[in-house]
Amino acid sequence: MARKTNEQPLGEVIRELLSNYRLEGKLMQARIIEAWPEVTGKMITNHTKDIYFKGSKLFVKIDSPALKNELSYSKGKIVEELNKVVGAEVVKEIIFR
Repeated sequence: MARKTNEQPLGEVIRELLSNYRLEGKLMQARIIEAWPEVTGKMITNHTKDIYFKGSKLFVKIDSPALKNELSYSKGKIVEELNKVVGAEVVKEIIFR
């Protein structure tokens, strides 16, 4: 009689664990925050003072009113690029403060 094994690839087990504990969304949000400097560049990153999520909204505190105004025109493009990083629609809206 053949012996049953309980072997699974580690990646599959981790994905299942994240899914069972509903941590996939939080992991994707953390990846987006980590990708902020890559997507926006060094100058914008230097003026970014805080970045956090509330639901599907990304709140970004910028210390320059002029830069905040300029970024408000590029919200759609930034959302698109950030979502592309994780391969899912995690950010629905960016709010600059």
